[in-house]
Amino acid sequence: MPVTRKRRPTPALAVLLLAAAFLPVLPAAAAKRPLTETDLFRFVWVADPQISPDGHRIAFVRVTVNAKKDGYDTALWVAATDGSEPPRPFTAGPGDSSPRWSPSGRQLAFVRAPAAPATPGGKAGDDEKPQIYLLDVAGGGEARALTDLPGGAGSPAWSPDGKTLAFSASANAKDLEKKKAGKKKDEEYESDVRVITRATYRQNGGGYDDLLHPGHIWTINVPAVPEAPLPEPRQLTRGDLEEGPPTWSPDGSVLYFLANRDPEPYYQRPDSDLFAVPATGGAPVKVVDVDGPIGDFTPSPDGKRIAFLGFINPKPERSYNQPDLFVVDHTTGVTPRNLTAAYDYDIGSGVGGDQHPPRGDQPNSPVWSRDLRTLYEVSAERGRANLAKVDVATGKVTPLTTGDRDVVSYTATPDGGRFALVISTPTAIGDLWTLDTASGRLAQLTRFNDSLFAEIDLTPPEEIVYKSFDGKEIQAWVQRPPGFDPAKKYPLILDIHGGPHSAYGWTFDHEFQWMAAKGYLVLYPNPRGSTSYGQDFGNVIQYRYPGDDAKDLMAGVDELVKRGWADPEKLGVTGGSGGGILTNWIITQTDRFKAAVAQRSIADWSSFWYTADFTLFTPSWFKGAPWEDPEDYRARSPITHVAKVKTPLMLIEGEADYRTPPGAGGEQMFRALKYLKKPVVMVRFPDESHELSRSGKPWHRVERLRHIVSWFDKYLQGQKVDTYGAP
Repeated sequence: MPVTRKRRPTPALAVLLLAAAFLPVLPAAAAKRPLTETDLFRFVWVADPQISPDGHRIAFVRVTVNAKKDGYDTALWVAATDGSEPPRPFTAGPGDSSPRWSPSGRQLAFVRAPAAPATPGGKAGDDEKPQIYLLDVAGGGEARALTDLPGGAGSPAWSPDGKTLAFSASANAKDLEKKKAGKKKDEEYESDVRVITRATYRQNGGGYDDLLHPGHIWTINVPAVPEAPLPEPRQLTRGDLEEGPPTWSPDGSVLYFLANRDPEPYYQRPDSDLFAVPATGGAPVKVVDVDGPIGDFTPSPDGKRIAFLGFINPKPERSYNQPDLFVVDHTTGVTPRNLTAAYDYDIGSGVGGDQHPPRGDQPNSPVWSRDLRTLYEVSAERGRANLAKVDVATGKVTPLTTGDRDVVSYTATPDGGRFALVISTPTAIGDLWTLDTASGRLAQLTRFNDSLFAEIDLTPPEEIVYKSFDGKEIQAWVQRPPGFDPAKKYPLILDIHGGPHSAYGWTFDHEFQWMAAKGYLVLYPNPRGSTSYGQDFGNVIQYRYPGDDAKDLMAGVDELVKRGWADPEKLGVTGGSGGGILTNWIITQTDRFKAAVAQRSIADWSSFWYTADFTLFTPSWFKGAPWEDPEDYRARSPITHVAKVKTPLMLIEGEADYRTPPGAGGEQMFRALKYLKKPVVMVRFPDESHELSRSGKPWHRVERLRHIVSWFDKYLQGQKVDTYGAP
């Protein structure tokens, strides 16, 4: 650091200093307080950053907890990329999302839900369905509804000439006839009986599939003047199967979309293809077909190529497939070229946390440079998510941003010269930033949580690397209590991520900070099976889960005990989803933990196979159906070994969780342990899906944290907690 020389005070300054000596002594700045669980109610999240075509402004979604604390409000805000003025609101909300700039930057299309459901997939009335609105940015005034379709509309996309909006909607011919006749839904009886014919028939957070209302692509002409009558929308695609959101070709002649035209795709390996439909109407045509799923895609500005994320199905099948970045010249039908085949990290992927925006989109599609020689995409490497540059000719990957951070989402100007990003760190929830690609300069534009965090004693975690039982290196983080004393032994909570193919990393996690604020040492590792460490590291647990990954976790506990930080007599373990099954599994293999909390877990693999919202028909996790290989299902199911459990267990379940249904997890563990007269409690959250910890009702998220820590307080700290009865 440069040395600053002290100057002797000038006479005038000396007089001021002398006068200051007689001023009253002000109290020192208040000491920072520990983080609380209810601080969640004051969090502000930034979602869906959309940079204007000229790169001067960014529209984004500002997400806050609503007044009743049972849901979230969303409003559109705008920020100047040069920081010349503070961010300001564009709309008042409370259900505005998906801002999209017109090519001229004079208008903003967005989606408005008059009364946003409290939880994702929540039911809304006919008059509360989201519709597309237009806002005149240059002229001001009130936003005007552009659509009024039964079932609502979403995913707006501007045509290159700014005269048309494409969007997704699910209204069918019967709905439109009723609307034209002026009939309301409650004026005639509609059966609510469901006839199920497909193996997947409900989606976590989305409810039961509605086969009568698949999402299709529509267009509508944008009125030339605000006062003009609204034109009628036009439906471009039809059929029994839905299409993904629309993307315009650079010349405006076609609309691209992703789809899988197999009505029962679960019999095959993962797959989706890229289609195009003429903007004037006509039959869709398949333009990119690979043996695997195509993800986010972006046409090149000259219209000749398409960049997309995805993977080619391997032989034999794997449980984890590392994503790659491809380029295809769709005008010549050349086979797509895998640019990142030699790059053994997760392109187009990130790291997990409990404070990504609970509402709002998180865009991260490939971005073309002006000269078409470079593609920009986020990449996850060893728990860090940063933007990377990929050379289109050679596939060479180089970092565009670096550091201990999580690039949550981004968009860019048409020439790729300037980005709008949402960036999170372990001590920052996620704010809006701008990046100039030529200089590499990052600038922060919002600081919504700074005033709150100025009150709180937040500390970054310490990254550690340790060796597991077979010498494999495991990366982990340790969140230490404020005022951590290395000479003192602390109660330890091992927190296990889900997936299992996902990763912890350098992002904000309220759960870890809250546990540390309550006096716990929190260890959160990325055991084998985690992403961001290469294809082999991720897939090594195939047909062996849970198993060696649990040994990786225990090696981390041993490391902290060896360092003298963790009290070996006060060990706790928790985890959700994949971390929930590992929690159940670990307490059947060891009695070292004095308390455990299994969240939205799996107890019996066979029951899960029959009831999850997705199928395991292909041999990714198991080599056959439960009756074809019953011993493997039995051996890897915690419920098989439940009689060995000595650890007091709490089970946390969302009653609308279709991903890991309670009947296949917590309910079984609870009933078995009650039969065995072991200490066990089940905490159930009404109406909550598998996303309880990330986007559930705010009060439920707070109560979940309270229950977890109270259970550990009771059994690790010996505190009096009456909620759960006697041990």
